[in-house]
Amino acid sequence: MAKKKEILRGAEIFCRALEDEGIKHLFGYPGGAVLHIYDALYKQDAIEHILVRHEQGATHAADGYARATGKPGVVLVTSGPGATNAVTGIATAFMDSIPLVVFTGQVATHMIGNDAFQEVDSIGITRPCVKHNFLVKDVKDLAATIKKAFYVATSGRPGPVVVDIPKDITADSCEYEYPQEVEMRSYRPVVKGHPGQIKKAAKLLLSAKKPMIYSGGGVLLSEASTELTEFSRLLGYPITNTLMGLGAFPATDKQFVGMLGMHGTYEANMGMHHCDVLIAIGARFDDRVTGDLEKFCPYAKIIQIDVDPSSIAKNVPVDVPIVGDVKHVLTDLISTLKNEKDKPDANALKEWWNQINEWKALDCLKFDRTTDVIKPQYVVEKLWELTKGDAFVTSDVGQHQMWAAQFYPFDKPRRWINSGGLGTMGFGLPAAMGVKLAYPDETVACISGEASLVMCIQELSTCLQYNTPIKILSLNNRYMGMVRQWQEFFYSSRYSHSYMEALPDFVKMAESYGHVGMRIEKSSDVEGAIKEALALKDRTVLMDFVTDQTENVYPMIAAGKGHHEMHLSSDVDRELA
Repeated sequence: MAKKKEILRGAEIFCRALEDEGIKHLFGYPGGAVLHIYDALYKQDAIEHILVRHEQGATHAADGYARATGKPGVVLVTSGPGATNAVTGIATAFMDSIPLVVFTGQVATHMIGNDAFQEVDSIGITRPCVKHNFLVKDVKDLAATIKKAFYVATSGRPGPVVVDIPKDITADSCEYEYPQEVEMRSYRPVVKGHPGQIKKAAKLLLSAKKPMIYSGGGVLLSEASTELTEFSRLLGYPITNTLMGLGAFPATDKQFVGMLGMHGTYEANMGMHHCDVLIAIGARFDDRVTGDLEKFCPYAKIIQIDVDPSSIAKNVPVDVPIVGDVKHVLTDLISTLKNEKDKPDANALKEWWNQINEWKALDCLKFDRTTDVIKPQYVVEKLWELTKGDAFVTSDVGQHQMWAAQFYPFDKPRRWINSGGLGTMGFGLPAAMGVKLAYPDETVACISGEASLVMCIQELSTCLQYNTPIKILSLNNRYMGMVRQWQEFFYSSRYSHSYMEALPDFVKMAESYGHVGMRIEKSSDVEGAIKEALALKDRTVLMDFVTDQTENVYPMIAAGKGHHEMHLSSDVDRELA
């Protein structure tokens, strides 16, 4: 006789489905449309609900959690403003292919379309910035829809999925059964690469005289760092990472030539410009990477590996396209290379490395170390030294983000947590909180700027409530730094509304939230302050570093320029001349 299934209310189905999915943390904020769910959450203890102070904070915290763990981040918000407040975080995850499942409350089904209190068209609003979204119209479909949402969010090219749940669905009852597997006829991601294309790629790679390996965030999403490292060492070719790909290959390895792109190293960008064979692995040729497309890799035959067929040759023509999961394709490509009779041209490769090392000798990241005014690069360097490069580091967006990418070499995957595609100010603090919840015993640092930090500063309250002792390093130059830099370079130093007046006292503010605040004004005090903060293992510490207001991020590729037309610091420019 078949076992009788439980009859559960929709709110209980929601909780049980998350439990069956293995979810441990849920980031959310209550409201009328989701109160049945919150009542059900109160009666269970399998899932820890993290009460944020703003729905944007919920999505960023879940995003940081997902980036650090590789597991989906889960969010619950109410209808109307709850859903719209979450959109920035949903779009952030979408641009960087981060697996989120965001549950939005909705007015009762019979009221949809009537302009009811706190009603918005969550499906219509989020459609452009999700991988997929669902509106649940029958409680019998709820469990299966949740299963589909997690499957879509985490498979193929990951991304955020929204599930909109009307309030009456959470009150209705039905038999509970959570599907073990899901089959969606219209959605079947390709995993294995085409053997013929992999063979072509291998032969092209082995014919190269000036090769470059260019890897992006797709390597991290595919958990393919080990395969990328083996592949790169097998060939001995120079490798560069995108901003999103940092940590996929050890940054302190001698084959690594630094990050490429708008604020990439001279050697990485010049290598890209002059290479004759380029392999792009889990990278989408973003405009911040390519510079002027007309001038991008003019001498190169290009191989592109990507799980998303729509990304192949989207921005740049490709000679050998390979659709498939990066981990699987690299595994097969490594095997193919090992079985090839031909080997890389040792003499040509030696000459290529000599050229790259000549570019490297310019030391394009040098900065003035003789002044006691705090240089922001120095703060990041000291953090790297004192954490031995082993911290999880989140950032917001702007100059501080670029300095973090340039001066904190990441040797491990999923340690660098930042908003790349959307460039979201306010991301760093809640993302760090999410990472700390996932890894309570690890050091988690948020490198921010004073303008970004105040965007989601309210999450300091959440940090206190849930005991997530993160270390915040605010590189405070009293400007929206990257805006000021562009205004200096391209707008004749007309600093229109980039100066931050009436800033709070960050030390007092941190203390008012129950945390430790520090203000550091001299370079000689930087190391001691970071040491002290790291020693306070059970406290969130906000370090307000008063930094040089005039410091700019170099190198820089201006709009309309190619990789070989970088704007370098004045010192390096003189050496080049």
